[in-house]
Amino acid sequence: MTTAIIGGGLTGVTLGRLLAAQGEDVIILERDRVYGGLCRSHTANGFTFDDGGSHIIFSRDAEVQSFMRDVLQENKAERNRNTKIFFKGAYVKYPFENGLAELPPEDRFYCINEYVKTLIALEKGELQPPENFREWILYTFGAGIADLYMIPYNEKIWNYPAEKMSLHWVDGRIPRPPVEDIIKSAVGIETEGYTHQSVFTYPVTGGIEALVRAIAAPVEDKIRCGFSVSSIQKTEDGFVISNGTETITADRCISTIPPQELLPCLSDVPQSVAEATAALRYNSLASVCIGVSHPVNDYSWLYVPQKELGMFNRISFPSNYSEEVAPDGQSSVLAEITFNEGDDVSRMTDEELIAHTVKGLTEMEILDSPDDVVYSAVRRQKYAYVVYDLAYQENVKTVLSYLRTEGIEPVGRFGEFEYLNMDGCIRRVLEFLDLKNPA
Repeated sequence: MTTAIIGGGLTGVTLGRLLAAQGEDVIILERDRVYGGLCRSHTANGFTFDDGGSHIIFSRDAEVQSFMRDVLQENKAERNRNTKIFFKGAYVKYPFENGLAELPPEDRFYCINEYVKTLIALEKGELQPPENFREWILYTFGAGIADLYMIPYNEKIWNYPAEKMSLHWVDGRIPRPPVEDIIKSAVGIETEGYTHQSVFTYPVTGGIEALVRAIAAPVEDKIRCGFSVSSIQKTEDGFVISNGTETITADRCISTIPPQELLPCLSDVPQSVAEATAALRYNSLASVCIGVSHPVNDYSWLYVPQKELGMFNRISFPSNYSEEVAPDGQSSVLAEITFNEGDDVSRMTDEELIAHTVKGLTEMEILDSPDDVVYSAVRRQKYAYVVYDLAYQENVKTVLSYLRTEGIEPVGRFGEFEYLNMDGCIRRVLEFLDLKNPA
């Protein structure tokens, strides 16, 4: 059995490793000159940055967590999460509902008052079940937390109106806070949220790409970089896959790449499938990498809901993940900006994005002045976030059903076009292998 895996990101190399361990012959076809996808990293001037935004290793899934940690062997460090929300010039505890005591009094009252009013309305049966993401936020947190943080932050990262987003994905990804935690938080009693990521792991050297390379190590000779698939033909015996000059035959074809890139490789795609594929929404990502001449703080990362500070939604500090990713006495900052083709961000040059980010970091007093910057770079990812608009479920079902009827098996974040974290991608691989090899 020969299996061709389209795409050499985290999902693709994990599939390759585990299928090869089961005795299958695999070939991983990666378009770019380096495999890794969103988990690539780069090193320059002594700094290491993750190109696809800040990544950390954590999971509620004990099996997946052990897998990721074990493959890194000794190349891993543990850190306690120290995460804040930059709100009105102050560093508020994350998640927001666990830091209410740190808000100005009027904002604290607004949050707890609206939360209690929402609870009472819910108990009286006066609230209609939510039908979109915005309504779900209001239904779950009340207008105060919604207006001050949840809605502005989410609209910033998703680059899309919350009322036009589906709510089907929020359970499990955005935990519902216990009532007692919000009340305790408002009166200053310490509470913790998102405890599953309170301690995280990160590679000592190599950035998050070290994880992908460790996973890929047993099958690295099976990865063909620079192979841009241009056509996939199904035959009686399997598949013929071509890049326009070379063909590869395989018994099975698994895709981990976005449908928008896969469908043009197929012939006679029904119009309804093509339209559904074109309607699938996604965000692109610009990672602005800043090397700083001195230590900045001890935070893991910051969330920035306020638009006036800058277009970035999250700022992370990789030099606080590992002592080996920045030169001695210096530090690193990674700002993430989501965008879509044709918008203001997409038209900005790298130099403009860097200047915009440095200005914001200086206004936030993370930098003392722009002169603190000793290294800067921008890395752009076309496919970063899957956006769950109101038509998502119908469209993705149409696309994935078609691919499966054609014998192509979609797996992972972009193969299945679902917003999965690293642990979610690995879990989908394990589920796929269990499905194909039932006990």
